[in-house]
Amino acid sequence: MLMLLFYVKSELYAIESSSIVAIIPKVSLRKVHHLPEYVAGIFNYRGTILPVIDLCHLIQGSPSHSHLSTRIMIVNYTSPDGTLKQLGLMAERVTETLNRSEDEIVDLGVRVDAAPYLSGTIIDSNRIIQCIKLECLFSDPRHTNLLTGSEN
Repeated sequence: MLMLLFYVKSELYAIESSSIVAIIPKVSLRKVHHLPEYVAGIFNYRGTILPVIDLCHLIQGSPSHSHLSTRIMIVNYTSPDGTLKQLGLMAERVTETLNRSEDEIVDLGVRVDAAPYLSGTIIDSNRIIQCIKLECLFSDPRHTNLLTGSEN
């Protein structure tokens, strides 16, 4: 499976590419007050208003830096009501892909209740890459109200 690699500060992460619709440069976002801090804002993507989750803020508690390689990944997800929707995931240094089989993703046997979207790891040369399961990110009860509000 093809994985898109990105960084959260100095840590390397991967998302399976099959849910990714587009990768765009970081754009100006409109802040929406009273949403969780990890929601960077909203923007108009081809006539649709999409929320953007800052993965750096969600995972490590501080916002993404504005580097040239900071990108927004537009992803498809199935909402709790069963409809297909989109949102943006912002991360740093979104510049590389990696092709690995599911057998090469190692389950560490450690479950983080506060972050159910963190799944197995991939060992690639001298790098350890943490995988993110998008379906678990979207099933997190903390995100339900946010995710049911966007239209596709």
